[in-house]
Amino acid sequence: MIIFLNGSINSGKSTIAKLLAEKLGNSAIVEIDSLRDFIDWMPLDKSIPINLENAVAVTKVFVKNNLNVIIPYPLDKENYNYLVSELDGLHVFTLSPRLEVALQDRGSRKLTQWEKERIKYHYSIGINNPDFGIIIDNSDETEEQTANKILSKI
Repeated sequence: MIIFLNGSINSGKSTIAKLLAEKLGNSAIVEIDSLRDFIDWMPLDKSIPINLENAVAVTKVFVKNNLNVIIPYPLDKENYNYLVSELDGLHVFTLSPRLEVALQDRGSRKLTQWEKERIKYHYSIGINNPDFGIIIDNSDETEEQTANKILSKI
């Protein structure tokens, strides 16, 4: 099973990915931001296609070895189309808390000004409200409730 968690920065993607991995067991979390670290000198807009291609390759290896894969990353329509063309059985969910919730420091995470501006940008281009997958407003849900909602829809 492949689960893609879309959403802006600070929408809960990584936290929910960890919970899903625990609940499903036998799972790998493919953090695309970690793949970007290999080429962090490259401008973000140039590295995104490479990062996604690497994520697809890693995902295919995990699936071949009978692992569930969970991928948390902001996704636009073009990149969604690419992933759907490359990965069979992809389940896509968008975590979409209200903007004021996404802009709050949560837990031990303190948002930088760059992250706050990036969140506003993500919302302005509709990362939080795409025309694909299932959208979940997790503003008022616990992490457990959000993870269970995702699992109930698969």
